[in-house]
Amino acid sequence: MLIPLRGSWSMILGASSGMGRATALALSQAGSNIIGVHFDHGPAAESVADLVKEIEGYGVQARFWNMNAASARTRAELVPLVAELTDGAGPRILMHSLAFGSLVPYLPRAGHGPTLVQRQLEMTVDVMAHSLVYWVQDLVAARLLRRGAKVFAMTSAGVVQALPSYGAVSAAKAALESHVRQLACELAPHGVAVNALRAGVTVTPSLRRIPEHAEFVARAGSGNPHGRLTEPEDVAEAVVLLSGTDSSWLTGNTIGVDGGELLAAGNAWELGNGSAPRDATPATTAAADR
Repeated sequence: MLIPLRGSWSMILGASSGMGRATALALSQAGSNIIGVHFDHGPAAESVADLVKEIEGYGVQARFWNMNAASARTRAELVPLVAELTDGAGPRILMHSLAFGSLVPYLPRAGHGPTLVQRQLEMTVDVMAHSLVYWVQDLVAARLLRRGAKVFAMTSAGVVQALPSYGAVSAAKAALESHVRQLACELAPHGVAVNALRAGVTVTPSLRRIPEHAEFVARAGSGNPHGRLTEPEDVAEAVVLLSGTDSSWLTGNTIGVDGGELLAAGNAWELGNGSAPRDATPATTAAADR
C-alpha cells in the first residue's frame, strides 16, 4: 500500500553533505521530519545551521547532532532521544551514508605516501559498514524499527572495481552489502525492508578526497549513457520513491542509482554534442562477429 511520508521521521547518518544532505532535503519536501547525525568541524559544521533552516522551511521539524555516528556512546545517547522525538514510533526511514575511511594503497606505489595499516583498515570497515549493524541492533532493541520502515545503505561500484587508493573503502562497501542482505532476511518477519543503493560516480566532498578522483570523474562522465554524472538529488529521489509504501517485499537488494553507468561499456555511449562517438564505424558497416 502506498502511504504518505508526511508526519513521519527520517534518520540520516551522514546528513550534512552529499547524498545525505540531498536526501534530507527531499524527504523534508515530502513532509518527513528529519533527524540528522553528522561529524564536522569548521565551515562544514557551521553550514549545518543553514541546512536545518532550509529543512524547517518546508514545515517540518529538524534535529541535528554533530557527533560520531560510528561511536557506541553516540548511539547510547541518541537512541532514547529518537524514541522521545518520534513518540516511540521510531524512524520510518534510516539512511546510512557515512563516508569516512582511509584512502591509501595496500602496497607501496609511486606517487602515493604511506601504505595502509591495520588500524586504518579496521576503522574504515567499522565506520562504513559495521556501524549499520550496530544502529539497527540498537533501534530494534528499543522497538524503534516498526513494520513498514525502510533501511538504506549507500554503497558504490567500488565493490566490483578497483582504484589504487580505494582498497579499504572497497572492502567496507563489500561488507556493507553483505550486512544489508543479512539484515534484510532477519528483519523480514518484522516487515522492515533493507536495501543498498549503489550510486553512480557523484561529485561530493567524500569523492574529492580520493586521490584519483579527477580522472575517474572524467571517464565516468563520458561513459554514462545519460551523458552526465549522477547527482545527489538522483539518490534522494530514489529514497523518496522507494519509501512511499509499507511493503517490505523489495528487500536485500543492491539497487543501482547510476543512470546505467555500471552497465555501459567504456565510452561507447559517449554522445558529445550530438556527434557520433569517437572511433565510430560507418553505419553501413556490419558488426564483426565475436
